[in-house]
Amino acid sequence: MERSEELRLIKMAKKGNVDAFGRLYEEVYKDLYRFALFMLKEPHDAEDVVGDTVAAAFEGIRGLRHDEAFRGWIFRILANKSKRVLKHYAERPVFREFDAVAEAEEMQGGHDAGSSGAGQEDILDLRDAFQQLTEEDRLIVGLSFFGGYNSQEIAEMLRKKPGTVRSRQSRALARMRTHLSGSYGI
Repeated sequence: MERSEELRLIKMAKKGNVDAFGRLYEEVYKDLYRFALFMLKEPHDAEDVVGDTVAAAFEGIRGLRHDEAFRGWIFRILANKSKRVLKHYAERPVFREFDAVAEAEEMQGGHDAGSSGAGQEDILDLRDAFQQLTEEDRLIVGLSFFGGYNSQEIAEMLRKKPGTVRSRQSRALARMRTHLSGSYGI
């Protein structure tokens, strides 16, 4: 979709046009879902949080101050809703049990390099490193890697300079590497 068409649809959606909002949703759904799936790792929860995000965005679109910031705005809503779900995950008994099992395995020497649990552990470590970033840095890294947007597109969404986006992304990835190096001795 061309940028001018997107801006036209945003203006219409802000006036309550459901069809215009539906077309906007079609344009961002896959990116929203990929981001939510990475954050939550549960397809059903990712679908739910995207649905909640879209409902909240539709209700709040009239308050969107800058039409060009629509994508960044809807991804912020998604990031906040995903954080709430992650907090809920931590409170689930099954995750407390997982933590206890992981702690027991660590005391016994951890996983074999060839065990099937190593892949899951790597994913959890990566997610933990991602969660250590600031909200804006998570948004930049997420839009880049999960949304497939380049620095120019992200800059437009977040109303920043492309160079700022590239440097923030570079620093965020360096912080993730540092976090992971503590886990893996890299």
